[in-house]
Amino acid sequence: MSKLFLVPTPIGNLEDITLRAIRVLQEADTILAEDTRKTGILLKHLEIKNKLNSYHQHNEHKITSSIVERIQAGESMALVTDAGTPAISDPGYFLVRECIANDVEVECLPGATAFIPALVNSGLPADHFIFEGFLPAKKGRNSKLNSLVDQTYTMVFYESPHRLLKTLEQFKKLFGEERKACVCRELTKIH
Repeated sequence: MSKLFLVPTPIGNLEDITLRAIRVLQEADTILAEDTRKTGILLKHLEIKNKLNSYHQHNEHKITSSIVERIQAGESMALVTDAGTPAISDPGYFLVRECIANDVEVECLPGATAFIPALVNSGLPADHFIFEGFLPAKKGRNSKLNSLVDQTYTMVFYESPHRLLKTLEQFKKLFGEERKACVCRELTKIH
């Protein structure tokens, strides 16, 4: 069936993939990958040898229309990112938007995403939360953080390990020393 499948991939432990995700990857005409080298490791582990093409933030605007046309012509495509669910702080949004605008069916499979296990495991309230993803590295960072100062919900951010300490210092200044925080990494890796 011709459609775009968004296929979550493991965030660490390669066993954290659903049977349905494996089937879709096996049946797809083409697998679109953020990094073909990283996805190649997963596909080799799963013994899947389907056609693999690059789809990432540097080429998505150039190749999306041809992908949409190929799906309209009858191909099925599976989009994966390096880890987790496509379009969650990873490429995918632009392609999904263009597929929907062109009446191409999109199906997102349930599965791995980093922020849900981190949130649930943090002990912080998870009944109401805001996912902010990656903060801007420089331009707009302070204004974004300042817009969140009065926020009472649990806030979830992604951050580079290289900026983590600086970010925690910013949080301490803006949100106060009494605000609880949790840092999570390597959520499912077995080493």
